[in-house]
Amino acid sequence: MNTKHRAHPWHGIHPGDEAPNIVTAFIEIVPSDTVKYEIDKVSGFLKIDRPQKFSNMIPTLYGFIPQTFCAEKVAEFAEQKSGRSVTGGDGDPLDICVLSERNVSHGDILLQAIPIGGFRMLDGGEADDKIIAVMKGDTFYRQWNDVSDCPISYIDRLKHYFLTYKHLPNEASICEITHVYGREEAHEVIRRSLADYQNHFACDS
Repeated sequence: MNTKHRAHPWHGIHPGDEAPNIVTAFIEIVPSDTVKYEIDKVSGFLKIDRPQKFSNMIPTLYGFIPQTFCAEKVAEFAEQKSGRSVTGGDGDPLDICVLSERNVSHGDILLQAIPIGGFRMLDGGEADDKIIAVMKGDTFYRQWNDVSDCPISYIDRLKHYFLTYKHLPNEASICEITHVYGREEAHEVIRRSLADYQNHFACDS
């Protein structure tokens, strides 16, 4: 009997033949989760990072694009676009928020997503971009082709989550969103994160 092995979600899954127009997303957490799960970089299993603080709940499906990495090229672009001093990338795969009309009950799944924009977030001076996407085939959100199509209230809800999810009310925030960008800029961030991954993790063979 053949023994089958689970692919590592970060290193063993392809980001998609049509990236950056359509990407594979590995979903770590969903809006109903009361704890924040994240990938364990060594094993590839989901682990509990921390309980969600207070009423902070992620408004969308949330995860990352496989075989991406936020390092030099992503940081260079963040510094160029924000005009801020950026010390580097955050050293993680590129985060993605995926909008869908349908309820998804748990993470640890793959889906196809269409990037429509993103946030340029700086976390302690490091580039920590959040790509915004819609689930491929979603009957409602497929009408949104660019982040400019989204209601401001929806974007504000996402911004509020990422600016507060790590901090208690009496703690100073080290996170900053310099601006929201559209589809073309999101594509460039994805391309750079794919290049950073190749530069850091591509096999010599």
